[in-house]
Amino acid sequence: MAAQFGRRLYRGAATTAVAAVAVAALSASQAPGAPSPLVAADGEHPSAGSSTPADQGGGVSGDSPYYTDLPPLNTPDKPGGSANLPVTGPAESGIPASVLAAYKKAQDTVAGTDAGCRLPWQLLAAIGKVESGQARGGRVDAQGTTLSPILGPALDGNGFALIKDTDNGAYDGDRTHDRAVGPMQFIPSTWATWGQDGNGDGRKDPNNVYDAALAAGRYLCAGDRDLSTATDLDRAVLSYNHSDVYLRTVRSWFTYYNRGTHEVPDGTGVLPTGPTSRTPGPGRPDGGPSSTPTPTPTPSPSKTPKPSTSPKPTKPAEPSAEPSKPAGTAKPPAPSHTPKPEPSPTLVAASLEKVSSIASTAVAGETFGGHAAVRARSVRGGLVAKEAVTFGITGNSGVTFEGGLRTVVVPTGADGIATAPAVRAGEKTGEFQLTANARGVSTVSAFFYGTVTSHLPDTVALTGTPKLTAVAGEAFEGITVAATYKGKPVGEVLTYPSIVTDGRDPDAPGQGPFWTNGAGDITRSLDEQYTEANGVYKVPTFYADGPAGTYTLRIIVGDAAIDIELTVVAPPDRTGS
Repeated sequence: MAAQFGRRLYRGAATTAVAAVAVAALSASQAPGAPSPLVAADGEHPSAGSSTPADQGGGVSGDSPYYTDLPPLNTPDKPGGSANLPVTGPAESGIPASVLAAYKKAQDTVAGTDAGCRLPWQLLAAIGKVESGQARGGRVDAQGTTLSPILGPALDGNGFALIKDTDNGAYDGDRTHDRAVGPMQFIPSTWATWGQDGNGDGRKDPNNVYDAALAAGRYLCAGDRDLSTATDLDRAVLSYNHSDVYLRTVRSWFTYYNRGTHEVPDGTGVLPTGPTSRTPGPGRPDGGPSSTPTPTPTPSPSKTPKPSTSPKPTKPAEPSAEPSKPAGTAKPPAPSHTPKPEPSPTLVAASLEKVSSIASTAVAGETFGGHAAVRARSVRGGLVAKEAVTFGITGNSGVTFEGGLRTVVVPTGADGIATAPAVRAGEKTGEFQLTANARGVSTVSAFFYGTVTSHLPDTVALTGTPKLTAVAGEAFEGITVAATYKGKPVGEVLTYPSIVTDGRDPDAPGQGPFWTNGAGDITRSLDEQYTEANGVYKVPTFYADGPAGTYTLRIIVGDAAIDIELTVVAPPDRTGS
């Protein structure tokens, strides 16, 4: 989607008849179903074939233009599958080595964390082709970073969406408006949410094809999508760019790449040329044809026979030239309607208010009760529908939304409410924070907090072979127990040791073994005791007392308990009798 390449089609513009035929032959795409609750687009997705407003888009690239080159109609035969890549093939099926490696690495990485999504690298390749011509034919360095920036036009509302600067020019060099950046054309605000470190260099760089490909993969897999189904695949592509023309173009390349691809050296990939040239001319915010429509000269060949064929061919020649002009100029006015259904974006969220929250605690591995939800309101307090609200989790690294994501984007409904998916605790204990913000709100507007607590042990067992017999007046020491849950140690759990007194005064002398507190007083129970990180609890030294006999040391850890029998023996008779 680099502005440097000349021939582009802006969102919302109609395809030419040639493009339509080629798409029909190659794509066979199906209409998307109901919208996913986790899309970073404008909410409802139209079914394939319906018109899409040129400036309604949003998605990843913020309504920037994209290439509409279509693959050759003679797609390569697929002997077995594109997993076994042919060494050579048609030029259009060649993908630069670093770019291809990035797509495959992203597929493998996503499969490791979200296997249910079934992300195919060929889908990333199709989007990369449409967005940037495979990083301008693979012009990247050894680390996969583009040799020069790939930037879209300023999103200043003039033929595109209006998106004011969100990154202070850090990614796109523009401190007034945002621009789409890099091989997969992320706008800075979307990158701030979805950016990834795909090549492990510690940076999240939208200009790096490894980082951008992984970010695109995560974005396409948002929610519980299964991209092996046509419906979910269409929904994912539409969330990337809210345009049916875009969907059909990506679908065409996806089909093409599934028929077979091959690797080519970096910098030698085929650059897009574009079957048509579309620029937003005067009075055409919909991105209609430019003031120099190149298709118009097509009738001129019919005028050339004029001298050689006398009046007979002249008649067909003139009508053929006349109709083609209206055909060329009458068709674009149809898309020029598309910007008119714009009332919905006029309300922008100025604030978010909490509607519901999650439970404050959950045991490791369990799901938090409740859902975080916020309501978007405009400056005047009106409800804002179709506002993209970003929910993010920070802190405890084990906490995620259902599906494994730490960040999700949810559109508000007609009631202005966006509800986050359920939050699941990992095995790591500790606190976390859930935040919600919206595009029109400059600072995070809603905070939710939670804590993951340990599993309560289901078993407490004596460890080692401690001495469980003591002479009255001497000490019991070295007694330890281990607390586990399903065989795994449970640390930092509140523990209560006590001597069972069976109705006797627990604070009186001569009533069995005892501890002493800080003041030196007798006590037969202890508070504020915890298991160690490895689940072990070491019983503090205590003393034998009272008449000889057996006593019970009871240790309660969470929901589990153990009774340990102690024996107190009388001291030896030292009278000599």
